[in-house]
Amino acid sequence: MDADDPVLVALLNNPRDLEIVRAEHWYRVPAKHAPARLTQTRYVAFYLTKAFADCKWTIREYAPVQGHELVRRRELFPDETDHPRADDAYFKLQLGSLIALPRPIVSKGARRILFIWTTGSKFSRAVELNDLLGASDADDALWDALKAAGIGAERQITVRDQRARYRVDFWIPCARGNLAVLLGDTPRRMPKGKAWRAVRFSARESENVGKCASQVSRMIRELGGAKYKAE
Repeated sequence: MDADDPVLVALLNNPRDLEIVRAEHWYRVPAKHAPARLTQTRYVAFYLTKAFADCKWTIREYAPVQGHELVRRRELFPDETDHPRADDAYFKLQLGSLIALPRPIVSKGARRILFIWTTGSKFSRAVELNDLLGASDADDALWDALKAAGIGAERQITVRDQRARYRVDFWIPCARGNLAVLLGDTPRRMPKGKAWRAVRFSARESENVGKCASQVSRMIRELGGAKYKAE
């Protein structure tokens, strides 16, 4: 796997699908839910949900993509032609053999993410799910700085209150509330509430990652410290 190779992390919530990958070397993606640039991916990695018991919320294996085609579900499962989605279109990714990771990539927060695009470089170095994410170089730089300070966070996550949803770049649960961090100049609503605090760094401010990390660390201390540490 090269550093710039596109890697698609796909959620698996059915052990049968993993057995198909392992025995028949293909994986299906509903065409109507397929991520952009699906056919450009070089590798697919599998993020396992709670259906996998002791292996839940981990990535343990991946496979190289060797080809793709667009088919109907009835072609994938000829014994299930009466299935409600039998005529739905699916991308069938033809895969090589599964490759086991030296150690699983884990999700501390048991996040349910359908697809994640990442790179070979990030995938090869990842320890936890958040290491795979990142919307920009500034985002990755701040993440590296927070990890160096031992601060854990959830990245690229949607948080909710009773009235609204907010997409934030970093969500840091703390002892006396939660801290949201947003990056960039694009206008976005910022979380509000007694238990929440939020800070935005412009594109120019984000260039000084040390200063941003120091401000985030100070706000975390004011909230009683982060609830969990980065690995």
